[in-house]
Amino acid sequence: MVFLKSRPEIAKIRDAGKIVAEVLARVGQAIAPGISTLELDRIAEELINSHPDSRAAFKGYGGFPNALCTSINNEVVHGIPKKDRILAPGDLASIDVGVFSKGYFADAAASFSVGRASPRVGRLLEVTRRSLEEGISQARAQNRIGDIGSAVQRYVESNNYSVVRDLVGHGIGQNLHEDPQVPNYGTPNRGYELKEGLVLAIEPMVNEGTPEVRTLDDNWTVVTADGKLSAHFEHTVAVGPNGPEILTEWH
Repeated sequence: MVFLKSRPEIAKIRDAGKIVAEVLARVGQAIAPGISTLELDRIAEELINSHPDSRAAFKGYGGFPNALCTSINNEVVHGIPKKDRILAPGDLASIDVGVFSKGYFADAAASFSVGRASPRVGRLLEVTRRSLEEGISQARAQNRIGDIGSAVQRYVESNNYSVVRDLVGHGIGQNLHEDPQVPNYGTPNRGYELKEGLVLAIEPMVNEGTPEVRTLDDNWTVVTADGKLSAHFEHTVAVGPNGPEILTEWH
């Protein structure tokens, strides 16, 4: 069932989104060679908990143990922060965070180079970030879900990368995951018709090689099937009266 949000509800999601944006900015500043992914998680959770009536949305969700998902290099999503997972120069680190604040969820992700980006990493990051922008541009009333996925897929594949098909974006609001699903591939003018008040987590996951993925024995960490790199960017976006509104904008 799809839940459309009122303007006051969207304002509350935006408030949660400001915390998400603050966390991504702070964690992004902390990413450097020698830091552990568990330390990044600690930084994030402390910052989230410093806001009244707010908590890390992922911690405890389905049994997930941490506030952040920290996915490194060939890890696509849902990487578990660890004390002994130390970032090295040239790594690609994807950070995903959700916040529950005053009754509403927001969710976003960004990928970073650890230290100076190699041309290989830098290009994958740029294409993935741009593909998110392409998808967001289609989040308009009377468009359809397929328009979002098609825009992402077209841009990614035109740059000789692939989009993950086994994992998708989603609606978001009073629940972390709501209908409709938002694939990063599709056919224009197909699928659910977008309406003003719809709030979506749009999240391209872009692989350097094959789109196929597998899940590690921890039952969480999703990796590329061929061991090549993957990047992930995400925003929570409202379908507004004048077009898409990014609720997790960060700088």
